[in-house]
Amino acid sequence: MKQQLYWIVMIPIVFLLFGMNLLTGSVSIPFREVLTILTGGEATRPTWNYIVMETRLPQALTAMLCGGALATSGLLLQTAFRNPLAGPGIFGITNGAALGVALVMLGFGGGASLELLPVEGFMAVVVSAFIGAMAVMGLLLLFSTMVKNHVMLLIVGMMTGYLSSAVISMLNYMATEEGVRSYMMWGMGSFSGVSMRQIPYFIGLVIVGLSCALLLVKPLNAWVLGNTYARNLGVNTRRLSQMLLMVTGLLCAVTTAFCGPVAFIGLAVPHIARLLLVTENHRVLMPATVLMGAAVALLCNWLCYLPADGNAIPLNTVTPLVGVPVIVYVILRK
Repeated sequence: MKQQLYWIVMIPIVFLLFGMNLLTGSVSIPFREVLTILTGGEATRPTWNYIVMETRLPQALTAMLCGGALATSGLLLQTAFRNPLAGPGIFGITNGAALGVALVMLGFGGGASLELLPVEGFMAVVVSAFIGAMAVMGLLLLFSTMVKNHVMLLIVGMMTGYLSSAVISMLNYMATEEGVRSYMMWGMGSFSGVSMRQIPYFIGLVIVGLSCALLLVKPLNAWVLGNTYARNLGVNTRRLSQMLLMVTGLLCAVTTAFCGPVAFIGLAVPHIARLLLVTENHRVLMPATVLMGAAVALLCNWLCYLPADGNAIPLNTVTPLVGVPVIVYVILRK
């Protein structure tokens, strides 16, 4: 009953938040005009068509998919390491992906905005982010075989993140002023960096990552009960670890490359889904986490555009408002 109620409530909320993202921005566009544009008609003002179709629609789609991807990667990490504080940011995976992006962006002279890059350059950013995220994940899995204490493994992940941040700081120090500014703006996080031209690549990569994650539901349910139990059920735990590495690396790399290092969504959203559903069954928990991640990301993006001065608040100044209370509650509860 609780699970059915969750879907009945959450699906309309996601649609409502998606619509609010299309209606909110520095330019006020009437609801009827937005509806006309979305159904293929022409608005009263030609600029409104461009704003809705080329700016707000890809931004809302990006927020929805990025939120789902980050939440899923957080759920996978929390299950794999059996640690409620596991997340792409806490374990340094986001920092690793950010380091890969820094190498490519600063290699372009530091002024390469993602939406202006050609397809080849943009794919180089995604591949570099993937390699950075995979490198950190590989280190974590290596240390997980040596360090059995989850708190110690968490500290190792944090140290790896600090090391990546140090290299990024060094690259920024050697870059031009324009390069530093470009990377700093990217590092604040934003769902507006994906143009309509690039949105098919983003959607395709995220769908591939989420589909692979859903294929891991059955072995993850066995893994929750322990490695020995999972092996007795025929689960190849080593191969499962490698698959988790690949899927989490892909999701973190794609979202970081397109949207910057978005904080707290991957860490907090799986706990919100658990608290509402009170279950560890990944058949239910994973799709519920994807949906909750989409809702939280759309909410944060809408809050970024609420100020009436026409300027958007950086995304990473809004996400802690949602994430920090949840994490503090989980820590006190545990």
